[in-house]
Amino acid sequence: MKKYEILEFPQLGDERGQLVVVEELKEIPFEMKRIFYIYGTKGDVARGQHANRRSQFVLINLMGSCKVMVDDGQMNEVIVLNKPHTGVYLNSMVWKEMFDFSSESILLVLASELYDRSEYINDYDKFVQEVTQSEER
Repeated sequence: MKKYEILEFPQLGDERGQLVVVEELKEIPFEMKRIFYIYGTKGDVARGQHANRRSQFVLINLMGSCKVMVDDGQMNEVIVLNKPHTGVYLNSMVWKEMFDFSSESILLVLASELYDRSEYINDYDKFVQEVTQSEER
């Protein structure tokens, strides 16, 4: 599995409106154990700024837009989430930073693990060190 990947979810719609369905182990490449969402974030505020040792995530901006900077320890990319049928999959050990939120942004986050503070890496240099060590094995 890639470290991160853009996901396009099928849109089912008609004159009544749109419907997007996502299912675990189908469109979402893991079993979901936690769901949370971020809203009311000011445009100049960054969220995330960490990596997770075990958790995988899918981020979907349901309304509005935000940018997600993903970094695998060797290269980084900024992804714009601005469509409710598009998400980004983040494998474990990916540094993530969400920023440039529009005022109406609602960012839905699907997680593969329950919250466990001990799996978070909040220091970027420590993250790069752990990635480098795991690649040397």
